Amino acid sequence: MSSLACVDASLIIRTLVPGPFTDRALALMAIWRRDGVSLVAPALLAFEVTSVLRRCVYLRKVSPTHGERAFDAFRKIDIRLSHRQGIFPLAWELAKRFDRPRAYDTAYLAYARLNDCEFWTADEKLYYAVKDELDWVKWIGDDRP
Repeated sequence: MSSLACVDASLIIRTLVPGPFTDRALALMAIWRRDGVSLVAPALLAFEVTSVLRRCVYLRKVSPTHGERAFDAFRKIDIRLSHRQGIFPLAWELAKRFDRPRAYDTAYLAYARLNDCEFWTADEKLYYAVKDELDWVKWIGDDRP
């Protein structure tokens, strides 16, 4: 196993707000902690997670108290965030290559590629759009070993 794993907001949200694959996301995070795997992501992850948590409270998907606890828990997750300039042109190229409507999803792909590590997501659509060409992209819902 690599000493780095790139994660996206969808996977982190699964650890903070109950939903599909929450148990798997929590188990994966525990394995990474146990094995000393460092989590990395483009800096946009912090804004995405913050925004999604706030939206969950606003839409009453979680209580304000749960939202506060989730936000506090998120801030305690050790994720090395990057503003690395090389992310942007590669994210743009990957968005074009895989015909993605937005480049923020491909920013995670770009950062994983730049760090030569696996990228983990709970975003099924993104996973299925790239899985045939990018074997280092992993979906939390995949049952394959």
